[in-house]
Amino acid sequence: MTLLPSLLAGLKAVCAAFPDPRKGRGGNIAMADFGLSAFSMFFMQSASFLSFQRSLEKGQGRSNCQSLFGIEKIPSDNYIRDMLDEADPALLAPCFERLETLLAEPPMRQAFARLGGRTLVAWDGTEYFCSQKIGCPHCLTRERSNGKTESYHSMLAATVVAPGHSKVVPLMPEFIASQDGAEKQDCERNAVKRWFGKHHARLSPLRPVYLGDDLFACQPVAKMVTDNGGDFIFTAKQSSHKALYDFIDGAEPNRHEEKVRKRNARETFRYRWIEAVPLRDGRDAMPVNWIALEIVDATGRVKYSMAWVTSLAITQYNVAQIAACGRARWKIENESFNVMKNHGYELEHNFGHGETFLAMTLAALNLLAFAWHAALELLEPPWQAAREAATKRTRFFAHLATLTAYAVFPSWTVFLEPLATFTIPPELLKTQKIE
Repeated sequence: MTLLPSLLAGLKAVCAAFPDPRKGRGGNIAMADFGLSAFSMFFMQSASFLSFQRSLEKGQGRSNCQSLFGIEKIPSDNYIRDMLDEADPALLAPCFERLETLLAEPPMRQAFARLGGRTLVAWDGTEYFCSQKIGCPHCLTRERSNGKTESYHSMLAATVVAPGHSKVVPLMPEFIASQDGAEKQDCERNAVKRWFGKHHARLSPLRPVYLGDDLFACQPVAKMVTDNGGDFIFTAKQSSHKALYDFIDGAEPNRHEEKVRKRNARETFRYRWIEAVPLRDGRDAMPVNWIALEIVDATGRVKYSMAWVTSLAITQYNVAQIAACGRARWKIENESFNVMKNHGYELEHNFGHGETFLAMTLAALNLLAFAWHAALELLEPPWQAAREAATKRTRFFAHLATLTAYAVFPSWTVFLEPLATFTIPPELLKTQKIE
């Protein structure tokens, strides 16, 4: 078990560099302990994890915070919030960049490589905090029908996805927040431009193909991608692309059909595509390739209909794969946002808002925990064995919380073994009183 300790060592180094608001007064708790303590709660999927470890420390003189996460002293929850408020989430970028290097590992390449070894990166925005009472300088605002002003936080997420694979890997997000000197409120399109400028060049060895909804199917974003050697597949709705669809109405598309058996039913996948259509009106319109898919059941009913614009060349041999990759964009919503908000990570819960960066930094740590879980399930055999033994994801994290509440484990290897075998190691029974 080497990957998780290595990831934690990297996170500890990053957290140690967080700005210390104690301004030279110092203290008996290191800055790294504040960041690691907050992260441990997200990683263990337990809001009570730190509380359990404080109780365990009183009874046994040590806890799993020390042995598993490398936390020297456990701070109080309020102390963590106070000390992390000035930590810009951008400081966590090295931890997400480490995940990018893992995407080049053979198991990750096998899981996520598509279109001849390309990596699909889906973009989408999501909201994770909303209040009519609490706000900060980075909050966005909107007026509600009751006349009250609502403050909220959102972020532009970038997530590695792949059709036919249930796992996703979040990358470093770009927070949609009030920008210094900006007259207008920040938005997803501005955020995606900032994200691209910060990360695309570094991701170029993965040969990314960017996926996005109709919001990103505009010339500034599409040209930004292709001018820098990338490719895209963006949803293109007729309602927002009048010039494009006017052109399509007067052209004869290429066509291809495939019969697909799904369980006991047979479906027909009908593809249409046209090359070099104008993305918008005007002489400077960028030419893109348009592709449409209809899925028809045995009775002739259209079950699914969608269209995309792409910079990729389309042929009858790759049209089905390109459309499948375009459809994979929804995974950022179902496999990422839905899981993080409704299945254990509680992304929308207010763990602490703060006055500066706290809400964003805690969201980034939560996202990092989710990304690590995905990487461990694909790359770390002891984690895989423990996860498979629990069968259900909720049961697995319940076991994590239960075992760490009653016994101190000297390492992740020793901890994961009883999770996989449902037995307590004899050496633990000799050294600890476990009831």
